[in-house]
Amino acid sequence: MKTRIFLTLAASLVLAGCATAPKPLQGQFSTVSPRDSVAQKQTGTPVRWGGRIIETLPGQGETCFQMIARPLNGSGRPSSTSADASDGRFIACRAGFYDPAVFEPGRDVTFIGRIDGYQTTKIGEYDYPLPKIAADVVYLWPVQREVEVVPAYPYGPWGPGWGPGWGWGWRGGWW
Repeated sequence: MKTRIFLTLAASLVLAGCATAPKPLQGQFSTVSPRDSVAQKQTGTPVRWGGRIIETLPGQGETCFQMIARPLNGSGRPSSTSADASDGRFIACRAGFYDPAVFEPGRDVTFIGRIDGYQTTKIGEYDYPLPKIAADVVYLWPVQREVEVVPAYPYGPWGPGWGPGWGWGWRGGWW
């Protein structure tokens, strides 16, 4: 009984270790969301925000990303469990060129930086205020593919007509 409890505890600790953020995304950050930062005007606050890319805009000397913010999971990746959840929008800018063919719409990215100000953009006819962060870290997450697993039941991995009891071996089959 004690062995079972020990193994369960050990497995839990191993799995909890898998939920840590990658090294570039570790640290202490404000828990303010992009939506809340617009209302509270928190310029200079260190943040770790992430989400899905709406648009990548390379400019002279820097690239800016317009993002739809998503809550981050334990590893710092934007959550995909609630595709409709949004913490608003934000813009993240970083020095250098980031290729829009790689940083394409729909990709998950996490940024670390400081709120650098606010910028109003038009979405349709609506003037939408966006917090703008000066990013120190741009972390592009690998694409996650969804795979549908179809069980092999009732035939097993060999298909119909094969295996014990299906026409060979002890039930008479070819002998």
